[in-house]
Amino acid sequence: MAQNVAGVTIALGAILLIYQLGAVLARAAELQYPRGLVLQLFALGAVENFAILLPLGLVLGVVLALGRLYNESEMVAAQACGFGRWQAYVPLLGLALPVAALGAWMNLQLAPLAASQRAALSARAMRAGLAVPFEVGRFRSFDSGRTVVFARSAGANGELLNVFIKQSEGQEVVATVAQRARREVGADGLSQTIVLFDGERLKGVPGEQQFRRLQFQSLRIPLAAPELALRRARLDERSTAQLLRQNDRPARAEVQWRFGLPLMVLVGAVCALPLGRLRPRQGRYARVWQAVVLFAVYGNLTTAARTWYEHGSTPAVLGLWWVHALFVLFALWLTWGGFARLRRWRR
Repeated sequence: MAQNVAGVTIALGAILLIYQLGAVLARAAELQYPRGLVLQLFALGAVENFAILLPLGLVLGVVLALGRLYNESEMVAAQACGFGRWQAYVPLLGLALPVAALGAWMNLQLAPLAASQRAALSARAMRAGLAVPFEVGRFRSFDSGRTVVFARSAGANGELLNVFIKQSEGQEVVATVAQRARREVGADGLSQTIVLFDGERLKGVPGEQQFRRLQFQSLRIPLAAPELALRRARLDERSTAQLLRQNDRPARAEVQWRFGLPLMVLVGAVCALPLGRLRPRQGRYARVWQAVVLFAVYGNLTTAARTWYEHGSTPAVLGLWWVHALFVLFALWLTWGGFARLRRWRR
C-alpha cells in the first residue's frame, strides 16, 4: 500500500507541477520576471498545493494495492489462514495516520508559509521585471497585453528612438509613434510612465474610416502595473495562528479547510478498504473509478460548502464539518458491508 500511495502521489504531483510550470512561465514572460526567481516561484507554488494531493493519492494507492491482492487471490489465501477483515485496518491506519500527520503539517504550517513567501517573491520579481530596460528591436507588453511598446533603436543618452506604442481600449485601438521617448519609474518601483517627444497619435476602431489624429511635442503615457503596493495578504498567506484570532466567516472557512484536509485523508482511508474489495473474476482496476468518483464528490462538495459558508448561505454552527460528517457516515456504511447489502437487495 505504501508503494502504491507513493507512486500515485508522485504521479499526481508531476501532473500538477507540469500545469504550474506552464502558468509560472506564462506569467514570467508577461511580466519580465528575472530568470533566477522563476524556479523559486515554481517550487513554492508546488509546496503550497502538494497537500491537496495526499487524500486522493492515499485512496487510489490503497484501492490499487487491494485490487492486486484480491486479483491474485492473495487476500483469499490470507483470509483462509485467519486474517480477518478488521485486521486489515491495522496496516491501513499505520499508513494513513503518518500521511494525515504529514498533510496536517503541510496544510497548517508549510503551505501558508510557502504562500506568503511566494507573494513576497512575486512582488520582488515584478519590481525587478519592471526595472528591466527596454530592449531595442523587441516588443514589450504591459497590462496583460493591452499595451505594447516597441523601439527601433536607442540613443547614446539612453533615450529610445523611433518608438511605437499600441494600446487597446475596448474596440478602439490607439497607435502612437514618436521620434524620441524615455521611461520614468515611480518612487514605489511599480508605476511607470513613458514620455514621448515629437510624435503623432491615432485613435479609432479598426475597419472604420473615422479616427482621431493628434500631433504632439510631448506626451506622457502611464504604463499600467499590477497593484502590489496596497495589496493585503490573502487568507491562504496568513498563518493558522493569525486566522484563529479572527472571527469573520472567510477566516473561519480557511481554518476549517486547513483542518479538513488531514481529516479527508483518514475518511478516505476508511472508505478505501471496502472499496478495494473485489468479487471473483473482477479485474484489479475495477474499483479505481469508484475511488476517483468518491474523491471528486468529497472534494467538490467541500469546496462548495466553503463558498456557501463564506457567503452566509449555511448556518455558522455547521461550517464545513457537515460534509466530513456525511462522509464519515458513508465510510461507516461501507465498512459494515453497505455494498454487499445493496447487491443482495437488488437480487
